[in-house]
Amino acid sequence: MKEIKAYIREKRLIDVAENLKKENFCCFTVFQGEGVGDYTDPETEFPSLAFPFLHDKVVKIEIVCNKEEVDEIINIIKSHAHTGKRGDGLIYVSNVEQRIRIRDGKLGRQ
Repeated sequence: MKEIKAYIREKRLIDVAENLKKENFCCFTVFQGEGVGDYTDPETEFPSLAFPFLHDKVVKIEIVCNKEEVDEIINIIKSHAHTGKRGDGLIYVSNVEQRIRIRDGKLGRQ
C-alpha cells in the first residue's frame, strides 16, 4: 500500500476533492495549514492572526491506496490543483507497511 500526501492551494481543494470522489477515491483526510517556502505572493497571500510570520495557506490531503492506484490519484490531484503559477503545491508518495483498524484490531486491507 502507498500513502499520498498532497500540499495544494486552499482554493483548489473543492475541485480536487470532488474529482477524487467522482473516481471512487472516497476516503481521504484533509488538514488546513500554513507553510514557509520559497514562494510568497504578497499581493494574494497575507499573514494570518494565528501565524503572523507565515504567508502561504495550504491544504494537505492524505490518502492511502493500493500501489496500482497511485498514478491515477496523482493525475487527478495534479490536473485539478494546477493553476500554472508558482506555489501550486507538492505531492509525496510513501510506502505503508501495515494498516490496523482501531475498532477491532484487524490487520491488512479494509
